[in-house]
Amino acid sequence: MPKIILTNEVSGLGSAGDVVEVKGGYARNYLIPNGYAVAWSKGGERQVDQIKAARKARHLADAEAAQTLKAKLEEAPIKISMKSGKEGRLFGAVKHGDVADAISAAGLGEVDKRKVEFVAPIKNLGEHEATVRIGELTANLKLQVVAAK
Repeated sequence: MPKIILTNEVSGLGSAGDVVEVKGGYARNYLIPNGYAVAWSKGGERQVDQIKAARKARHLADAEAAQTLKAKLEEAPIKISMKSGKEGRLFGAVKHGDVADAISAAGLGEVDKRKVEFVAPIKNLGEHEATVRIGELTANLKLQVVAAK
């Protein structure tokens, strides 16, 4: 079984910079041609150190960016305009993508719609709460659902 150095994260195998042993065909036919790994060599120790240093620097930058985004999101309520009936009941419900789009339209940053969570479905106008997972952090949002004109 050949040793390889992972250059990207591979689920079930490891993350970038890890030295692992895999079956020859898996390395030769999938990992190396797709750029997920390189063959291990004695000179590869330096490459492993470089990959790990880059991953650590990227993790620190991501953590700082996550803190900044969390502070921005919790600062002010996010306005979402939806079509509604006479009694304040929405035609449909607020979707995760609606919240992500409202955040980016407000200029607060980009959020993946899959990271937005609701306590309960939002089907009425008014103030509501949602959470957004940003890396290891969780931001609590205040949503203002208003009637579209």
